Amino acid sequence: LSVQQDVIAGFLYAILILVVFHPVVDLIDNFNLTYKYAPLIIISLHLALGIFSFTLDTSPWLLFLQVSGEMAAVEKVQEQLAGLRIARRSVPSEEPAYLLDIHTSTAAQPGSSRFVAVSCSNKSIRVYDRETLRFLREYGGQAGVLSGVRFAHTCDSVVFSACSEGAVRCWDVRSAAQKPVQVFTGYPSNAFISFDVSCSDLIVCAGTEKVEKDTFLVFWDARGITDCASGTKEPLGVYSESHNDDITKICFHPIEPNLVVSGSTDGLVNVFDINKDNEDDALISTCNSDSSVSSLGWSGEGYKQVYCVTHDEGFCWWDMAQLDTEEPITLLHVLDARESVCAENHGLHYLVGGLYHEKAGKLFLIGGTSTGNIHLISCGSDGLSLVGTLSGGHSATVRSFCWSPTDESLLTGGEDAQLLLWKPEAVERSLTKKASLKISSSVQNRVRVHNTSLKSRKK
Repeated sequence: LSVQQDVIAGFLYAILILVVFHPVVDLIDNFNLTYKYAPLIIISLHLALGIFSFTLDTSPWLLFLQVSGEMAAVEKVQEQLAGLRIARRSVPSEEPAYLLDIHTSTAAQPGSSRFVAVSCSNKSIRVYDRETLRFLREYGGQAGVLSGVRFAHTCDSVVFSACSEGAVRCWDVRSAAQKPVQVFTGYPSNAFISFDVSCSDLIVCAGTEKVEKDTFLVFWDARGITDCASGTKEPLGVYSESHNDDITKICFHPIEPNLVVSGSTDGLVNVFDINKDNEDDALISTCNSDSSVSSLGWSGEGYKQVYCVTHDEGFCWWDMAQLDTEEPITLLHVLDARESVCAENHGLHYLVGGLYHEKAGKLFLIGGTSTGNIHLISCGSDGLSLVGTLSGGHSATVRSFCWSPTDESLLTGGEDAQLLLWKPEAVERSLTKKASLKISSSVQNRVRVHNTSLKSRKK
């Protein structure tokens, strides 16, 4: 129990003593003066009150107080999320593009600057200053379509990217040189459409498109990459039996570097322990989302839960802690979030992904509308509920976001080519919205627009 709960219990105990025993204080005094066994009786009374106090500490009353405190904390976080306001906008690029993925670096030292990396639909990677959204540099000329960006966990200047031409590249964002410091090469037929880096920065894993009958999870040894040692690395090995279609998403566990989850258009979400000797032993769990997986991640205390969002806006949530019990592992399965979430501002058109808020111990989903409104959705075992809507920022579909727990801020990027920084109760310091809105139509002329129509579900 927390100190706050102990104080509340003591306060209630004090009130109980005053209300119940104060009326008989005079009687006790008279009794003490007139009866020879009064000291023994008074001591017994105090012992009884001590036992009652201990019972109060472990009673449902304090359980009620604990639950109430947790609910209040969740409500406060939900209010903070709903109160996010635009703090910064990036200056529009001369070559507008959809912002498909966003990731931020971890500051090497308290107070030091942080970076934002964005993968764009024009096959480039753009790097910005985290606080000001000032454009720093761009890495272009990728041979294939980018499938995301990830900063190293132990070095704030190293960022990874993967692309469909079969390589994962590593860049040093302190350098404007267009040559990567490291290249992780795949096999000749590999076209990477997903990837991630373990929390220890020791392993890189990428997922491939299906070629003929083959689809792979490819692994590399990433040791030494934080030293920016240049060169080319070949794969350590592959998993080839656990998926039978495109592997659309990969996510390593936030604190256990040996655990990784993968999702595919075959509807399967697989959890692996890569410390095991072979793929069969490594496969811990297989969950079926009944649809093509578009996003996934870890949540819950100790990150023992796995969730996924599907391409037809479904949502699945499982508890891996129940694998060895008789309890069901499915926490929630929503076939179509657009039908279950009652959203104002023209409804809910799509889901982007999820974020786990450690302070509140709560999982949230990010979704929105084709006109740029962003919906924040709370997840519970009883269903999904709308927390709030962020409006006035984007003018088109939001494709990517990145949550920062350190300052509780949100970065978003979309089809209007805008990169926005949202902070609680912030006041916008830059006014570039009009210029950004003008380029939206030109972007949509060159790049496929996000499809918000209902798609047929996989049976």
